[in-house]
Amino acid sequence: MTLYLHGVGHDHPDTEITNRFLEDLDIGTSDTWILDRVGIRSRRTVLPLDYIRETQNAEPRAVIEAATIPNATLGARAARLALERAGLSASDVGMVIAGGCVPDTVTPAEAAHVAQELGIEVPAFDVNSACTSFLVGVNLLSWMRPEALPPFVLVVAAESMTKTVDYRDRTAAVLWGDAGAAAVLSTREPSAVRLLGHAVESSPAGHDKVEVPRLGHFTQEGRTVQMFAIRKSVELLRRLQEEYAAEDRPLHFVGHQANLRMLENVCRKCDISPEHHHSNVEWYGNTAAASGLSVLSQNWDKWRDRDDVALVGVGAGLTWSSLLVRFGEDDGR
Repeated sequence: MTLYLHGVGHDHPDTEITNRFLEDLDIGTSDTWILDRVGIRSRRTVLPLDYIRETQNAEPRAVIEAATIPNATLGARAARLALERAGLSASDVGMVIAGGCVPDTVTPAEAAHVAQELGIEVPAFDVNSACTSFLVGVNLLSWMRPEALPPFVLVVAAESMTKTVDYRDRTAAVLWGDAGAAAVLSTREPSAVRLLGHAVESSPAGHDKVEVPRLGHFTQEGRTVQMFAIRKSVELLRRLQEEYAAEDRPLHFVGHQANLRMLENVCRKCDISPEHHHSNVEWYGNTAAASGLSVLSQNWDKWRDRDDVALVGVGAGLTWSSLLVRFGEDDGR
C-alpha cells in the first residue's frame, strides 16, 4: 500500500530558553558544558521564563496551569500549516491521529483536542509511542486497508516536554524543547511525495530506561539510552541506505533530534555528509515526537524532485522506527 504525503507543518513557541538562562539558574551548567556534551544552544517553551526561574518546575501538578499555550494548540498550529501547503482545508480531513510523550489530558485523547481546535467532527485517537509516535502513527496507517480510510488523514505530534523537566536537574534541563508538527497523508489521493520503507520495532524489556510519570518529572538512564539511540539509528539508516540508495537520488538524513553530538556520531558511522544531514536540535532542543517531522517541515521548500529523506526515530518503550520520504515521480522502485 502506498502512502502519499501532501503537506507538513511545524510550530515552535516564541519563548526561548537559552544556555545563558540555564547558566543563571545556578544548576552547575554553562554554555561550554552544554555545547560540548549535547550541542544545543537554545530551545523553546510554552512556559513563562519567570515561572521556570522562580519554581524550577518543582511541582508537576502546577505546571499545566502555568503554560501559556496548550499542548494541542501546538499541534493545531502545525496542522494548519500542513493543510495550507497541501492546498486543503480542515474540512477535507477525515481522521486525526495524534501522539507524543506528554498530552495535557490522559482522557480525552490529544487528537480530540486538536480536532476541536480545527473545528472538525471526525474520528480522532492517539498513538502513544513516546518519541516515535509520529512514525508509528504513519506505520499504523500503512497496515490499514486503503478503502477503509478517508481520503485525507492528519497525523499530529504535539510536545510540551519542558513541562516535564525538573530545572534543578542539569542533565534534563539542557535537552528539552517544545514544538508541534503535523502531516497530511492519503492512501487514495496521489501526490509527488511518497512514504516508503516503513519500520517499527520495540524492546519492552527496556521500558524503565526512559520515564515520565503521570505526575512527575522526566528521568532516563542517560548513557544507556544514548548508546541505544545511536545503535538503533545506525541500524535503521543503514537498512534504508541498502534498500533505497541510488546514484541519481540524493539520500538525506533526518534523525531523532535527541542531541547534536549523537546525530554527528550516526552520520560518521553511516557516511552521511554534512550537506545531506538536516537537523534543528541546536536551536530548538529535543522536541520528542515532533522532532524529525519539524526538521522535514522547516526544509519543505528546499526539497527537490528525486530527493530521498530517511526519517529515523527512537524513544521510550524502548522503540525505534523509520520511513523514507521520496520526492518526485514514481520510477518503479
